[in-house]
Amino acid sequence: MASQRIEELLRSMSLEEKLGEMTQLAPFFFGVDESMDLTGPMAELGLSPEDIKCVGSTLNSFGAEQNIALQKKHMAEQPHGIPLLFMADVIHGYRTVFPIPLAMGCSFHPAACEKAAEVAAKESSASGIQLTFAPMADLVRDPRWGRVMESPGEDPYLNARMTEAAVKGFQGEDPKAPGRIAACIKHFAGYGAAEGGRDYNTVDISAGTLREYYLPAYHAGIDAGAKMVMTSFNIMDRIPAGANEMLFDQILRKEWGFTGTVISDFAAANETIVHGYAKDGAEAAQRYIHAGCDIEMMSSHYIHYGKELVEQGKLTMEEIDRSVRHILELKEELGLFENPFKDADAEREKALCLCPEHREAARQVARESVVLLKNEQVLPLDANREGLKVGLAGPFAVSKNILGGWAGTGTGVASLEAGLREMMPKAEFVTGMTEELGAMQDGIFDVEDHVAEACEALKECDVIIAAVGENPADTGEAASRTCLRLSPNQEKLVYELKKLGKPVVMLVFSGRPLEIRPMLPYADAVVQAWFLGTEAGTALADILTGAYNPSGRLSISFPQTVGQIPVYYNHYNTGRPLGSAEGRYASRYLDCPNEPLFPFGYGLSYSEFRYSDMRAVVDDEGILASVQVENISDVVGVETVQCYTHDLAGSVVRPLMELKGFEQIELAAHEKKEVSFRITRDMLRFHNDRLEFVFEPGEFDIMIGHSSADVLTQRVTLGE
Repeated sequence: MASQRIEELLRSMSLEEKLGEMTQLAPFFFGVDESMDLTGPMAELGLSPEDIKCVGSTLNSFGAEQNIALQKKHMAEQPHGIPLLFMADVIHGYRTVFPIPLAMGCSFHPAACEKAAEVAAKESSASGIQLTFAPMADLVRDPRWGRVMESPGEDPYLNARMTEAAVKGFQGEDPKAPGRIAACIKHFAGYGAAEGGRDYNTVDISAGTLREYYLPAYHAGIDAGAKMVMTSFNIMDRIPAGANEMLFDQILRKEWGFTGTVISDFAAANETIVHGYAKDGAEAAQRYIHAGCDIEMMSSHYIHYGKELVEQGKLTMEEIDRSVRHILELKEELGLFENPFKDADAEREKALCLCPEHREAARQVARESVVLLKNEQVLPLDANREGLKVGLAGPFAVSKNILGGWAGTGTGVASLEAGLREMMPKAEFVTGMTEELGAMQDGIFDVEDHVAEACEALKECDVIIAAVGENPADTGEAASRTCLRLSPNQEKLVYELKKLGKPVVMLVFSGRPLEIRPMLPYADAVVQAWFLGTEAGTALADILTGAYNPSGRLSISFPQTVGQIPVYYNHYNTGRPLGSAEGRYASRYLDCPNEPLFPFGYGLSYSEFRYSDMRAVVDDEGILASVQVENISDVVGVETVQCYTHDLAGSVVRPLMELKGFEQIELAAHEKKEVSFRITRDMLRFHNDRLEFVFEPGEFDIMIGHSSADVLTQRVTLGE
């Protein structure tokens, strides 16, 4: 129920003012920088200075001083003194940068994701930002798509837990509170299923698959209280998502009860014309507003055509008022009518950004996000060994360009070399071929070949660390790839270093799973380093030296080769699964295994864990499953115990495995603990062929283990 203030505003605002409130423009349109000539940009969008005075929000305006000045100017010119709403892409940190969301998904630790969002909210709110376009809840199965780096991963349950944690971290109990900002769930819906992994491409998902796999994380974010939802660029059931009434009116509003604000992605309303769904800007505006998109980002069809659409009866004033009411309610919930600057404070901004407390939090989350993929008793390195000679090679050995996309200025980044020197003061370091890798976006596809010189420089080292990967600019939006192998000269470097006869540790810096199968025989240890943020170097040094025992587990499967994609753990069976059919007539490849190179949930530790005595007991509440987990090593470690289910027969085909729970436990050397999971009938519900959300009694396999490919299993029968 809108407040009296908002209802009075709605009655007093002209239609032109309302359409302005429903429009978002970049900060330069507001003329804070008097030296900037706005004639061109305003003409391109067909806007007048009077239009700008009514615009309701802006995006990616950074810095408290600028945002305070912009707000003062705008409120002095806005006919009703309505404050601007400042939104921004604060994805995995503001100035203190945390690991990319895909890496944080590998922590399997929602509290870590919540902490990262909390720190980002504190820093960005002090700069004048009031809402972030995060978290991204898109489920991903295709690492060719650059934006996998923004997703928690391939599993709907894990994605849901990480998404709700991020919302809580940004918003807290009340987004109006100091140090909090509003969260925006994106991209609704199914953006991660772009065909061929090519950004902005066609999406074609069945209704059942959409609801079973792709919608749960968005829904969890809504249930956690997210104040905004962003449309996706793709089509859904042949209709551009932002104009899709089934998505926004039926599912989001009616089924889920969302009462917040919906915003288009960048110029997405205009793209309905390119899609061929709208013939012109007027029809684009009509379709978007009618479907329930309250704010048009960086295009101006609402302003240009909204009035004539109302006059022609193609839109109603009730539809316009509905959208403006959502926007004004959001501003009221953020307290902007009382304090239009919210937390913007230049001195506080300086004090908070990159402060020691925030950097320590970033280091801890980065440690938890690293995944150890292979270790032939090379790691950890002895940090106290006198005279240990360590070779550092590869384009990420000394680079500070290791933050990942959407990461701001990158001030104060700790490189791998700096982190190792801090942790290993007694060691001697030798470098070779450390020139940075350029970006494919700039037409650079490899590093220069200085392999021979590097091998000569490092031949006397006791251990060699090869820091390889992809340029961060080649991940994220508009960064799709068809080849996921390391560049040729990086592969050559690893090959030749191995010939020196010294242990080789390969660190892979990337925003997606890369095709590293060809490199595995040439690396004695492999660490998936991702892009870990400000404290990447120190966190990796903690891992490499054993100061922190790696605990990360893959939140996305690693393919053997690009030809396998999409490869994911929770797939359906075929009528001729491999192993059940005789001869050649089985579902398989001739030149590659069916299984991924590294499966969902996989990750090594310096500890070794043994699972035993698994039990699954049916009771009145459902199923109680338990297992004994023992640390059979001399090293204290954290194990992520994972629980999966399989519904053996249903009215629609069910996945072979579904993650239903996970728990992280720390075990001392040779300590044993029992871990239990409660599985209720509600947790076993699914959407049948009529899209009814049902539980069907029958047989279920309950699985508990170290990863999706390493479990103990017990079958039970569960009735109504």
